[in-house]
Amino acid sequence: MLSSAARSTAWHAWMASIFMKCIQACLYLKKPLYKRWRRCLWLSIWVSLCVPGSPLSAAFDQTGPHDLDIQVIAAGLEYPWGMAFLPEGDILVTERTGRLRLISKGRLHASPVAGLPPVEQHGQGGLMGIALHPGFAENRLIYLAYAGTSLLRGYHTHVLRARFVDGRLEQVKTIFKALPKSRGGRHFGGRLLFFGDHLYITLGDRGERRRAQDLQDHAGALIRLHDDGRIPEDNPFVNQANALKEIYSFGHRNIQGIALSPDKTSVWTHEHGPQGGDEINIIKAGANYGWPVITYGVNYGTATKIGEGTHRHGMQQPLYYWTPSIAPSGMTFYTGDEFPQWKNNLLVGSLKFGLLIRLVIENHRVVHEERLLHGKYGRIRDVAQGPNGAIYLLTDSSNGALLRVRNARPEP
Repeated sequence: MLSSAARSTAWHAWMASIFMKCIQACLYLKKPLYKRWRRCLWLSIWVSLCVPGSPLSAAFDQTGPHDLDIQVIAAGLEYPWGMAFLPEGDILVTERTGRLRLISKGRLHASPVAGLPPVEQHGQGGLMGIALHPGFAENRLIYLAYAGTSLLRGYHTHVLRARFVDGRLEQVKTIFKALPKSRGGRHFGGRLLFFGDHLYITLGDRGERRRAQDLQDHAGALIRLHDDGRIPEDNPFVNQANALKEIYSFGHRNIQGIALSPDKTSVWTHEHGPQGGDEINIIKAGANYGWPVITYGVNYGTATKIGEGTHRHGMQQPLYYWTPSIAPSGMTFYTGDEFPQWKNNLLVGSLKFGLLIRLVIENHRVVHEERLLHGKYGRIRDVAQGPNGAIYLLTDSSNGALLRVRNARPEP
């Protein structure tokens, strides 16, 4: 049974859906607004009552019963974006403004990590995701995503590889450059994940929708490479003419979260929708995830339909979606012992509402959603599990912070 908060939220969500459908119906009917609003309202209510709820969207608990011990580990970070935990206990944090910061024993080093080439912040782009090589303890290799530029062609997401030695970067080399570049400042993607010996790079459509369906364009794709930037021979489009061989999946709007399933068999992502339609997807090689042909979102402001609707043969349906949007950012499966009741749950940050969202997964289906924090710490940019089982969050602001979330009432 849903809690009173969940029932209240469901009621408000239903009323919001009626309002949105009313707007869409009014735009569709060919009569003056004052003559059509009653018909629009009744039509909207009828649709809301008669069309069954989507199994892709679960009821959620707005409050959450958990007692959390939340501590600020480091403050004064300028738009922190991604983090990585080093074997020796230190934490590396990227700042979108172009700096890599080191936190040792709970102390933020005053000076940024040396050796990083200049990174220019451009709109939503800058220094973004970070990942350690699976063999980092031996080879000290780290990977960073950033907004690379060309004086004549604009910006797109690049990835560099470097060795982190004695607190600085050495042997820096760019191993991937997304093409073609453009001048816009939106939708760079920028998350990195290692799955086996393959590096996955998330991208966005750069604010130009049509590009996500073009296999000769990196925009709106998930990229899969070897650790040195070589293209794997089993990538899905290696033998296809007129397709970029780095592409692993496409039809994405702006992937801002990526995680490996607890059983280490599948890659999960989430991406921003437009007005509504933020998605969680399980990635399949060569699959088309639909944007902008299909989406559960609508156009900003007008709430008009985008593309063909929500379904099309040959295009993937999301595992789960949010309407209204939460603006998801950062994602991890929880596998630690600090919160035993959260084992194998999916944790997602929310920029729009400042939430930590917990999703309970059963048989590749979200059966429950819980919302925590509720804006108390501001926009949540990244979510990660630390080596001690605690959960770490980055807050997105000019005075951002690294937070540690622990169980205030651990089980004996």
